Amino acid sequence: MNEVLKFLKTLVKHDDTVVVAVSGGPDSMALLNLLIKLRTNVPIHIVCAHVHHNIRKESDKEKEFVETYCKNNDVKFEFLKIEKYHNQENFHQEARAIRYHFFEQIVNKYHAQYLMTAHHGDDLIETILMRLVRGSSLRGYSGFPKISFMGNYHLVRPLITVTRNEINEYLEINKIPYVLDASNQKDQYTRNRYRKYVVPQLKKENNHVNEKFLKFSEMILQSYEYINSVVKEKQGRVFDDNFINIEQWKKENSFLQRQIIQYVLTFIYKDNLDMINDRHVQNIQKFLLTANSNSYLTLPCSIVLTKEYDRALFEKKKNYNSYHYILEDCILLPNGYSVEKVTEEESDNNFVCRLDISQIQLPIIIRTKRNGDRMNIKGLNGAKKISDIFTDEKIPKNQREIWPIVTDSSGKVLWLPGLKKSQFDRTKNGKYDIILKYSLKKEVFHE
Repeated sequence: MNEVLKFLKTLVKHDDTVVVAVSGGPDSMALLNLLIKLRTNVPIHIVCAHVHHNIRKESDKEKEFVETYCKNNDVKFEFLKIEKYHNQENFHQEARAIRYHFFEQIVNKYHAQYLMTAHHGDDLIETILMRLVRGSSLRGYSGFPKISFMGNYHLVRPLITVTRNEINEYLEINKIPYVLDASNQKDQYTRNRYRKYVVPQLKKENNHVNEKFLKFSEMILQSYEYINSVVKEKQGRVFDDNFINIEQWKKENSFLQRQIIQYVLTFIYKDNLDMINDRHVQNIQKFLLTANSNSYLTLPCSIVLTKEYDRALFEKKKNYNSYHYILEDCILLPNGYSVEKVTEEESDNNFVCRLDISQIQLPIIIRTKRNGDRMNIKGLNGAKKISDIFTDEKIPKNQREIWPIVTDSSGKVLWLPGLKKSQFDRTKNGKYDIILKYSLKKEVFHE
C-alpha cells in the first residue's frame, strides 16, 4: 500500500480535486483513507461520491456510515439514491451506468481532475477471466487500465497493483472501519464464484499471480492500441454516422474486418461494452458478408443492425406504431411529412395525386402498410405488391414501417406518396375533384 501512496503523490498535484467512489466496503474505505493521508502532504480537495442502490435494507445504514466518516475527516459528501430500475433482468448493468453517470456529474460539479475507484488486482483477475470464458473483444480481454483519460478528467484505479489480502491487512493495521455487503458471498452472481473458487486456486499456483495478470492486461492493451491505430486509418473509409460501408469493409482481410467491427462496437456501446462478446462480432461479420438487403440483426441493449443494400446501419430498436387516419384537410405523419388537400398545384410528380370522387369511395384513408397490400400502378397492367415497390425503390426497411399508404374507404390503394401513383390518379387536364399533396413539414408528429 506504500507503493500506492507513492504513486498518488506523483500523480496528484497541489490544489487538485479528487472525486472518489466509496461504497463503504473494505476496498473503497482503504482508498478513501489513502487519499486522506495524501492530503497531509499534498493539499488536495476530496469529494466522496456514494450511491445508495436501494436493493438491500442495509443500504440506509451504509449511507449514514460513509457520510459520518466523511464528516469526521473533513471530506465533502455527495450521494445518489437509485429510486427505480427499469431493467430488472440486468439491473447490475443498469446500476453501473447510473453510478458512472452520477460520478461524472460530481466530477463536473467540482471541476475535478480525477475520479478514483477502488478496483484492485483481484478485481482485474476476475474481470479478465470472466471475459475470457464468455468471450470478448481484444480491448475487453485487457480488463481495465490503471488510468483512463475521459476527456476532461482522468479515471484512476490506484489499487490495481495490490491484492484483496493486502487491502485487508492495511485496514486492520490502520484500524479503518468498513461495512460488508452480504450479497458478495452469494454464488448466484458470476463474479462471486470466480472470487470464491477460481482466484484462490490461481493464488495457490502463484502467490503473485495478480502481477502476471496486470502484465497480461498491459500487454493486451498495448497490442490493442497499436492495432486500433491501424484500424482507425481504415475505419474512416468504412464507418461514418453509424453506417458501415459494406463494400469498403469487404476489401479488408478477415482479421481487420473483425477488428473494424470491434472498433465500431466500442463506439456504439461505450460503457456497455461488457454486453458484447466475440460471438456478436462473428455474427456481425457473417451478417455483412451473407445477409440479403433489408435484413436485420438484433444485438444487445436494443441495438439493431440493418443491411440497406451496400451499407449497414446501427440504431436503437424502434417500436413503430401503425396508424390509420381519416383525411379531412391535413394529416401530419410520424415521418415529418404531411398529406393535405390543396386547391391548386402546378406539379404533376409523385408528390401530388389528383382524384375523381366518382371513381372512389370516400372518406380517404391514410395508414401504414398491411400484409397483402397491392396497387395498380398508373400506366402498367395488373397490380403490384406494395412490398415489391418498396424493394424496387430501395426504401430502407425501417422507413417502410411508417411509409404512408393512401386508400379509399373500400381499401383500394390510391397512392403511394412520393413513390408511385395508381390508375386512379388523374392528369392535370383531366377530370378531378381532389388534389392531394405530400410534403415535408418542420413540425414532427409524436404520439
